[in-house]
Parts: sequence; structure tokens; C-alpha cells
Amino acid sequence: MNQGIGVVGLYVDDQDAALAFYVDKLGFRVHTDVRNGPYRWLTVQHPDQPAFQLGLFAPGPPIHDEATAQTLKAMVAKGAMPPLVLYVSDCHGTYTRLKASGVEFTQEPVERYGSVDAGFRDPAGNGWKMIQPPKDEQ
Repeated sequence: MNQGIGVVGLYVDDQDAALAFYVDKLGFRVHTDVRNGPYRWLTVQHPDQPAFQLGLFAPGPPIHDEATAQTLKAMVAKGAMPPLVLYVSDCHGTYTRLKASGVEFTQEPVERYGSVDAGFRDPAGNGWKMIQPPKDEQ
């Protein structure tokens, strides 16, 4: 039986730094943190989405050779990967709180088409859009 998508992964260059960012700054919770030799399966969850995990994966063995790992890390650092979207109920308030905690914003909150959105990056360079949906969609 198909039950839907359970994990979506991000490439990060430093899993410990990513873990600190997602847990300490964004308020996610650790779901799984296990190692198999040099490989580390690390996932976090948003507190309001317990059935969904965000994987924080480091490019490298045993999945990638060193050249591929370096290419992936460079692409992430340049912001070349597709952005992720985080829905919030108060974009301005969340922006203020996250900025004060050291989150690097690439765009301040902007109101458009009935919603409010802002942009930020994680320590590896992954881009996020933070969106407050229009009131009729909340």
C-alpha cells in the first residue's frame, strides 16, 4: 500500500551544523540520527508534521565518489538546489525571531498576492521560502 512520501533529503556540507540550525533555530526535532561507518542517516521533523522527515545528508561515500560529493557541495553552497517552502502563520514575526537568532535572510518579508513571504538560507546554502498564506487559506 502506498502511504505517501516520508522523507525528503537535503545535501548539507556539515551535518552537525545543519542539525544545530534546524533544531536550535527553526525548532525542528531530531527524528533519526544513526551511523553506519562513515555514513550518517540524519532526519528532523517539523513539530506540526510528525509523519514527514527532512533528511540532512552529506554527499560522499558510500553514495557518491569524492568528485561527485565536491560538485554537490559546491552546487548547494551557490544556492543552485531548488528552494524549500516553510509555511508560517506570521511571516513578519517569524522573520524577526529567526533573524535575531542568526538566520541569514536573503529577502525581507514582502506582501504579494494576499500572502507574505521571505527568503533565507541554511548553513550549507540551501534556499528556503517562508510563506504566510492568505488568510482564507490558513
